Amino acid sequence: MISLFRKELPEIYYFFKNNYTETVVLCMATLFLVLERYQPIGASLVVSRMIYYAILPFLTILIILRKNPLDYGFRIGNYKLWGFYVAITVVIGIPVLYIGSHFSSVGQYYTRRFDYYSFLTQMVPFLFAWEYLLRGFLLFGLMKKFKEASILIQMVPFVLLHFGKPEIETLMCIPMGLWFGFVAYRGKSFWPAFIIHVFINFTLKYFVNY
Repeated sequence: MISLFRKELPEIYYFFKNNYTETVVLCMATLFLVLERYQPIGASLVVSRMIYYAILPFLTILIILRKNPLDYGFRIGNYKLWGFYVAITVVIGIPVLYIGSHFSSVGQYYTRRFDYYSFLTQMVPFLFAWEYLLRGFLLFGLMKKFKEASILIQMVPFVLLHFGKPEIETLMCIPMGLWFGFVAYRGKSFWPAFIIHVFINFTLKYFVNY
């Protein structure tokens, strides 16, 4: 037993050495998601998620990985390319979201008091933190090792985070999660994914309530 452990110990060491960045990114992203669920900070959900999904990943990049946080999707990137993808999403998304708003499950879930102030001060910061964790920290943290496959990886937690919402919305998060990741990957920035997510969230709620 001891001899086997001594033999395998170098393999464990080399595994973490060769996959240090990916291990830190995946483990910390998972940790932040779990802690936000079971140990929210403060009374405000927005503040808690800003800390877990944005501030702590930012500090992880800076302190643990010792890298430039701007390299994790924070730069403006190829804005001409991602601007094209955002425009396509808006054009296609408006009729699709209008149709989706008429699903009974969607209407029941999103029929509530909707005002612009709450959306700007609560939902927009929430979506910013959400997108930074998935399409910033996670996607760009895995990009060097996994390349395009990082798009597939970040899609999984995106779908899981929608559990509890209408089934049709959760199912649509599979292709949309891939699309968000693809646009961020190709555009070299998490900003287009954030813009698209805000557009979708706002438009769907608007159609349901008005």
